[in-house]
Amino acid sequence: MKKYQYWFFVPILAVLFLSGCAKKYDYSAHLSEVKSDIFCASTEQFTVTLSCISREHPYASDGIACPRSDIGEVTLLSKSGEKSDYAVYVGEENWGGEMSFRSVSGDWFYSASMDSFPERSVTIRVEWTGGSCEVEATSIKNEHTMSAADALERAISHESEYIRRCMRDGAFQGEFRVRLLRRDVNYYYVGIVTKDGKTLSLLLGAESGDVLARRESA
Repeated sequence: MKKYQYWFFVPILAVLFLSGCAKKYDYSAHLSEVKSDIFCASTEQFTVTLSCISREHPYASDGIACPRSDIGEVTLLSKSGEKSDYAVYVGEENWGGEMSFRSVSGDWFYSASMDSFPERSVTIRVEWTGGSCEVEATSIKNEHTMSAADALERAISHESEYIRRCMRDGAFQGEFRVRLLRRDVNYYYVGIVTKDGKTLSLLLGAESGDVLARRESA
C-alpha cells in the first residue's frame, strides 16, 4: 500500500515541478512606449526639461507594438513669456538643434533620435539671440523610484484578470505604454491598449507602486 501511494504521488509532483519551471510570459515584448526618465533644470529666465523616451514607429493606438527607437524630447518654458529663437544642445556630444515654438502649450520644443540616454544628470546648453548659458539638469528619479519595468509588472499584477481576458491562444492581444510623470511627486502612467480600441489607464505611485487611479475608455 505504501509503495502504491508513493508512485501515485510522483507524477503529481513532477507536474507541479514543471509548472513552477514554466517560462514566464514576456509582456515587455508588447511595449510600444516607455518614458524612462526626465531631467529638469531652471534659471531666472526659463525652465528646461529633457524626456527620455523609447517609442514605436509608426505611433498608433492599435494594440500592436511595433519596433521602438530612442528619442529625446526637450521643452523650454520662458518665465518672462518673451519669445526668442532658441536652440538647445545636450551633453558632451552636443545632441540638439533649433527649437520650435508651440502656440498651444506656449513653450519651445525639440525632438530627435538619441544614441543613448544620460543617467542622474546632464549638461544642457541653451542658446538664443544675443546670449547663451549652460545648466545642469538632474533626473527626477531617486533611489526609491521604481523602474519602468517594475511599474509595468505592478500594473500587470494589479490587473491580472483584465490581462487574462486579453489573452488569445497564450498570447497577449494589446500593447503597453509606460510613462514616468512628475507633478509634486513622481508617478507612473501605465496604459493598456487592446486591439479592439479600448484603453485601460492606471496611475501608480512611482515609489510605492500602488494604483492611485484607474480609468477605462473605449
